[in-house]
Amino acid sequence: MQRFILYFFVMCILSANLLYAQSVRLEYNTSSIQINYAADKLKQTLLKTGYSIQETQAEYSIILLINSKESRTEAFRIIPENNQITIIGGDGRGVIYGVQSLIEDLRNGLALNKIKEKNESPTLHFRAIKFDLPWDTYRHSYSLTQHQETCADLKYWEAFLDMMCENRFNTLTLWNLHPYTFLIKPKNFPEASPWNDAEIAEWKKLFTGIFDMAFERGIDTYLIPFNIFVTPEFSRAHNVAVDNLEHHHFVPGDTSEIIKTYTQECVTQTLEEYPNLTGMGLTLGEGMGGMTPQQRENWIGETIIEGMRLANRKSKLIHRIPFSGTTGSLGATSIEMEQITRKGIEREAEMDCFIPPVWASLKFNWSHAHSTPKLIKVHGGKLYGTYWNPEPKGYKIIWTARNEDFFCLRWGVSDFVREHIQTNAHNYVGGYFVGSETYIPAKDYFTNPDIAVDWKYAFERQWLFYKIWGRLLYNHETPDEVFKNEFIRRYGNNAEALFYAFALAGKTPLRLASSFDCTWDFTLYSEGFMALNPEVKRVDYISVDRQINQPPLDTGYVSIKEYVDVILSGNSINAAKITPPALADMLETDCKRALELIKDIDTSDNSALMFEIADVKTWANLGLFFAEKIRGAVALQTFYVSGGEEHKQKAVKHLENALTYWDVVISITRPIYNDMPLVHYSEQDGKPWQENDHLRFHWALLRPEVMKDVETAKKAEIKDEKK
Repeated sequence: MQRFILYFFVMCILSANLLYAQSVRLEYNTSSIQINYAADKLKQTLLKTGYSIQETQAEYSIILLINSKESRTEAFRIIPENNQITIIGGDGRGVIYGVQSLIEDLRNGLALNKIKEKNESPTLHFRAIKFDLPWDTYRHSYSLTQHQETCADLKYWEAFLDMMCENRFNTLTLWNLHPYTFLIKPKNFPEASPWNDAEIAEWKKLFTGIFDMAFERGIDTYLIPFNIFVTPEFSRAHNVAVDNLEHHHFVPGDTSEIIKTYTQECVTQTLEEYPNLTGMGLTLGEGMGGMTPQQRENWIGETIIEGMRLANRKSKLIHRIPFSGTTGSLGATSIEMEQITRKGIEREAEMDCFIPPVWASLKFNWSHAHSTPKLIKVHGGKLYGTYWNPEPKGYKIIWTARNEDFFCLRWGVSDFVREHIQTNAHNYVGGYFVGSETYIPAKDYFTNPDIAVDWKYAFERQWLFYKIWGRLLYNHETPDEVFKNEFIRRYGNNAEALFYAFALAGKTPLRLASSFDCTWDFTLYSEGFMALNPEVKRVDYISVDRQINQPPLDTGYVSIKEYVDVILSGNSINAAKITPPALADMLETDCKRALELIKDIDTSDNSALMFEIADVKTWANLGLFFAEKIRGAVALQTFYVSGGEEHKQKAVKHLENALTYWDVVISITRPIYNDMPLVHYSEQDGKPWQENDHLRFHWALLRPEVMKDVETAKKAEIKDEKK
């Protein structure tokens, strides 16, 4: 009995000490909006992980403070000492990121007394999401407008901005053709507004909420219009731009004086009515057909730049470098265009109305940055080096890493993103945009609604994509442990292998895009193995003949046609280059290894984990399909050139194997994914069609086209190359 009493007494003391040891007091400047946000997030995590929050005496104290002398902009230090943890940020963002680092440790099961000292500072200072708004969209498609209800809800933006903040993205850029009348009723041109007073009040509530929440999280915000567009109401009232009421973007520029005045006043009024809007962006191409590069620069200077200058406050500027050195909307780059543009940007960088630096944006490998980390081209073609030789002082280059290659399937290859940044983060580079022009990460229109899931929005499905890009842009030395630990936190210890499986299977779209030359959005859709077919002017499945003849994007790859020609001529290929057989072997090795890593992971009681596993399996089987297709294409091209029934039969066999893997993809994805309304491209009278219901994507819908590869091989005849 005495032993029981003693045991009970000891346990009571231990329990009391444990409870006391779990109490935490936070000390911070409550006048800082950003530190308040960080403190609230930390409190929520502390409570969820078993700690209590005390206002006065507690076992642990956590101090949050800004000290620009001790930490530079956006950097932070975590200093644990005895029962005190001090988080010092060089600014409000630095404090937020330091707190997010501590939150991450707590979520991963680390106790406060195990927290270690840490220093982090940004690799790049511009880390942006490119977000196309679903109103007055750049491309006219249901796949974009379907997001309007979701994007009109501030709860969506709260979740999206929280994600950005957690992953260290510090800039949200909002794009559409003519954004102003969604935010303001122009004072001197009220006839331009399509909204009544109640409707414009709702729009103002939405955008005020977005900008205020972003500011609270240390996120800059920019509006980026596509320049010479006005509302249909304005066109009708003033008889200008009446030939473009539907807002097609490759049209002649209407440079009427009244449009100049209207645009300039809209910019000024927008900046003055939204103090938490950080700045504006500009593009030089859309709605500017028939104008020379200099005329485009002049128009921008008289409208957007002048509007920013006249505003009652300073702001930041993104100058999107133009892609046309001619008077055509889709002209090629030129040295002259680069020289004109650089002079314009340098002039802007010297203006007092702008907070430096000016950000000068270039598309990395046009619309397909998820290809090779080598800079091969930009929108419009070749770069001549003018923008950074000599190295600029008043502006920084920012790369636009467009993703037009995978929307449905989850993706995350940290080594690729890390190499991308290390290869391209030169002294003259300030950062990256990450995002799409043909996909909005809002409504989840992919998932079979009959399956219960624990996410609501599309971006939540792609958590790994955003975490890898955001964290590595902030600190390219962020270890893979960060990403592996997130898998473990979500799905348990057996899920660590998922990180490696994604890293292996996720190389499939990168290798396709590297081996298949592409330019603008619809010239390649890697996830669907589709590309723009110039003969019929629509996006189609990439046939085996197209695969044979397409040159590579990455000059380190060898095309199938070139490979066969060289081999049959008896010559050798540079050993440093990736040949089609080598590419097929790489795909097969990595994808089989990915499948091996996940084969024993049980998903029976976790639908979210089931989707993660399914996407790895899909990428892996697409990779195995691609490997067999390459082998079949090599054999088929060999037959085309030199004959030999054995080559023909070999081609048939490999392409039948490819079809088998495609069927596996269908079996995985058909039960869990809808037919998806993606922005496909088809042309009529020189203008893109609006998307119709028959322009839906699913791998099952392409099976007849994949089957045609087999039939092509079976019916193949020797080609007379001289004809």
